Amino acid sequence: MGTIVANLQAARARMARAAQAAQRRPGDIVLVAVSKTFPAEQVVQAHAAGQVAFGENYAQEAVEKITKLAHLPLEWHFIGPIQSNKTGLIAAQFHWVQSVEREKIAQRLNAARPEGLPALNVCIQVNVSGEASKSGVSPGEETPLAAAIAQLPRLRLRGLMAIPEPTSDTALQRQRFALLRKLMDRLVAHGHALDTLSMGMSDDLEAAIAEGATMIRVGTAIFGQRKKD
Repeated sequence: MGTIVANLQAARARMARAAQAAQRRPGDIVLVAVSKTFPAEQVVQAHAAGQVAFGENYAQEAVEKITKLAHLPLEWHFIGPIQSNKTGLIAAQFHWVQSVEREKIAQRLNAARPEGLPALNVCIQVNVSGEASKSGVSPGEETPLAAAIAQLPRLRLRGLMAIPEPTSDTALQRQRFALLRKLMDRLVAHGHALDTLSMGMSDDLEAAIAEGATMIRVGTAIFGQRKKD
């Protein structure tokens, strides 16, 4: 347990330093602990250290964890590719879905969201680095998708998400994140009430915060290396 506590403290300290360097308030940036492939017991340890928001990539594995930990006041974020046959599980169990990239998936999530729950918070994933292997809409395609999501009553569009290519080039990191920020600014100018820029992970959170990230997704720096992905 001590390692996770220390890692969380270190991640929060990094975020605070980056926020201060960017003349931003650390409290305006949410830390999502990416717990995919890690057991429920480690989520419990992180929660005991004050962590509330957790990110998962695999629907079935996540739902088992969510069910097991239903007694804890946790906030669950789905951040992986969405299979059509998993939309029912995701819509019923998660508070956030950060990886919407198709109108069909948005429609299925909307239809499957239980009436007794608040609207499902969603982000559109944008492929800011143009990699063929990456999920997400191309820059520019977020505009019609945002318009379609805005018509779905069981979804609440909160912002944009991106996972740029891994690089140690800080200037390139910032370029990718700046693009996502500009795309969100454009959506806001078109009348969308957005408040979330989910970008930045263990290796590039400083660049993301410098470019306006409001949500950081950190896994390895909290839980350690994964045995699988």
